Formats: sequence, C-alpha cells, structure tokens
Amino acid sequence: MATTLKIDFVSDVSCPWCVIGLKALDRALARVSPDITADLHFQPFELNPTMAADGQDITEHITEKYGISAEQAEGNREAIRQRGAALGFTFSGSNAAGGGRSRIYNTFDAHRLLHWAETQGESQQRALKEGLFKTYFTDGESPASQGVLMKLVADVGLDPVRAADILGSDEYATEVREREQFYQSQGIHSVPAIIINDKHLISGGQPVEVFEQALRQIAEAEG
Repeated sequence: MATTLKIDFVSDVSCPWCVIGLKALDRALARVSPDITADLHFQPFELNPTMAADGQDITEHITEKYGISAEQAEGNREAIRQRGAALGFTFSGSNAAGGGRSRIYNTFDAHRLLHWAETQGESQQRALKEGLFKTYFTDGESPASQGVLMKLVADVGLDPVRAADILGSDEYATEVREREQFYQSQGIHSVPAIIINDKHLISGGQPVEVFEQALRQIAEAEG
C-alpha cells in the first residue's frame, strides 16, 4: 500500500535554488513511486518583500545583498545554469542584451495568485508555479507585471476573469502574509524549505539522491 506524504514546498518564484529543489524533488518522487506519493502544496516566501514594482538590476541586487563581486555573482549564476540543465530546466542568462532576465522583482501578487490556485486544486497550483518559474527564469519576464501574470493564468487554464478580480484588489493578501509569518515563526529564513508531514525539514536545492533517501526514511518511519 502506498504511503502518501504531505509536502509543503516553501519558496519564492524568483529563487533559482527553489527551481532546482523542485526539479530534484520531482525526480526523487519518480524514483520512489508508486510506493510513496506526495500531497504537494506550494507555500509563500518573499526573498525581497520591499522590492519596488519596477525591480532592481539583478547583478546590482546580488552584489549589494550578499557582498560579493559581479564576477562572483556571474560564477554563481553559471553554476545554477548547469544544475538546472542537468535537471532539464533552462535558466536564461542575466544579460538583458542577450534576452535573459536582468532584474529581480516583487513577487507578492504572484503569491496571491498561487494561493488562489491552490483552492482550485493541486494540479492547478502546480501548473501556475511551474509557469511562473519558466516565465521569469527562462523567458526573462517580470512576475510583478499584471499583464504577464494574466497571460500566464490563461495559459495554464485558470480563470482569467477571476484572476483579474484578485489582482485588482487586496484579495488573499492577508492569507499570504499570515502563511509567510507562520513559516518565519517556525524558523524558515531561507528557501527552498521542504517540510514533510509538518515536522521533517529538508533545506535547500539538494541532490536527487538526498531527497530520495529522505523520502524513503520518512515514509518508513511514518508508516
């Protein structure tokens, strides 16, 4: 009989390690299937909650935030690109002239839409989450743009009229902030944070093998 694990994937849509973590978790879940299945929920975390609507140059932001050089920042991005490629995900370059993502943005509206999408079903929330990752990291579009968000909502099969109502109001703002505050109060200050059955924490974009081993151990212990 299969064991179903509740997995809360705490992340931001502008976090590249969250993409890597999700892709690695997916591969691990494929390896443990059908013995172990997941009830997966995406939970909000904002890396830059005070970011202005028009965002900030990504190299400027990274060097200021982490105190590293532009060369170090580019080296880190290259490592992320390679990890993503190995997991089947394309991270575009950060050079605007090359068509890649060049800025980091506020993601609060994206999280409000993800909260709504969860009420529509796990598969709908998953489709929107993956679409947001691709929109920003592969296509280089702004997840703060309501036009971009509306197009994505339609592309993944969610109701654009309902989404427009949400974006034009403060709907789900309180709920998103409450969830963010809850996870922060539980000691989550970096992402991705993968919480299994409300008590087992796996931090960071771990290799597939690490997720697989953890899933098997937790399923055995919980079973």
